[in-house]
Amino acid sequence: MPLTRRTFLESLCLATLAPCAGFAQQQKPVDKEFLPEAGDSPDDAGPLAADLSARLDPRDIRKAMLRVGDWQLKRVRAAFNDDWTFAALYTGVMAAARTLPSPAFEQDMLAMGRQLHWQPGPDPLHADHQAVGQTYLELYLQHRDPAMLAPIQQRFGAMMLHPDDPKKPLWWWCDALFMAPPVCTRLYKATGNTAYLNFLDREWNITSTALYDTEEHLFYRDQRYLAQREKNGRKLFWSRGNGWVLAGLARVLEYLPQDWPTRPRYVAQLQQMSAALAKLQGPDGLWRSGLLDPSAYALPEVSGSGFIAYGIAWGIRHGLLDEKTYLPVVQKAWQGMIAHIYRDGRLGCIQPVGAAPGQFKPTSSYVYGVGAFLLAGSELLQRTNTLKAE
Repeated sequence: MPLTRRTFLESLCLATLAPCAGFAQQQKPVDKEFLPEAGDSPDDAGPLAADLSARLDPRDIRKAMLRVGDWQLKRVRAAFNDDWTFAALYTGVMAAARTLPSPAFEQDMLAMGRQLHWQPGPDPLHADHQAVGQTYLELYLQHRDPAMLAPIQQRFGAMMLHPDDPKKPLWWWCDALFMAPPVCTRLYKATGNTAYLNFLDREWNITSTALYDTEEHLFYRDQRYLAQREKNGRKLFWSRGNGWVLAGLARVLEYLPQDWPTRPRYVAQLQQMSAALAKLQGPDGLWRSGLLDPSAYALPEVSGSGFIAYGIAWGIRHGLLDEKTYLPVVQKAWQGMIAHIYRDGRLGCIQPVGAAPGQFKPTSSYVYGVGAFLLAGSELLQRTNTLKAE
């Protein structure tokens, strides 16, 4: 790193030398751990909802979003934490707070931030422990309370001084592209400092070079899966992993300047992945856990489907994807997700915490899947509101 840039970045690091020194220990490439509060898979979750419609009418979209969001927040409000599972939920709750609109949802997020003192998770380098910063920063952009900004700014200022290790990429698994990169663009929006965008460009390129399959236009979850194959002999691509990336691209582009030199690369990747994923959509509108061998997985997977639907819907609304081609994809996905809402608001068919395609129960419900559903619903709601305004 050139001295001038290092000196510049040091001005970002508001933390003391002691915490910065702690960054010398590289993260261990372990799979995500399970947080019990994040969800469950009961044998019986009661009847499915019979009073929800998949029509893209604002009233119907709001009703479904509120049913699912209220159910989830009631269950976890006392267990708010900085874990990645919850951080993904918060992104959807924040989006819903704006689009429904729901002052109650925003108050929940403000209460969460105050409860956690606006702190990211304990691991100074791990993207999972930075994801909660997306919500802190969106609240900061609304309220301009310095307490909401300082801790995550300190974390990234110190992390950006940590030298890259070619043998151990910082974002070594594709899920990380949802967790940390959107924090970079929101930090840029909050401060105007392009150092965050330069950091984003470098680290995204490292991960994309390692994990993006330029033939299939899909991401491997991590390097352990490069040579693995499905039962049918096809490459192994995880639907939620690719949902993480597509949603991450949308959330990066949301705050990336239109004239930023590398913006076309992110746009191209979103377009390539959207085209590939649209071809893999199931007849029920959803994607199976394993993208290239859907017959090997009994149930559709709602969390990956929600993130994919969100990314494509975002691309449509921002003129990056052809509406005639892709709106039917999103409509089918929304219809598919609505079919897995239980009467009390539980959203089912969400694969538990993992790193690869797998099997699960129809009742399986986890907070990150609800976050994905709320993100997708918020995009659809914004589209319908725009059409009404026109």
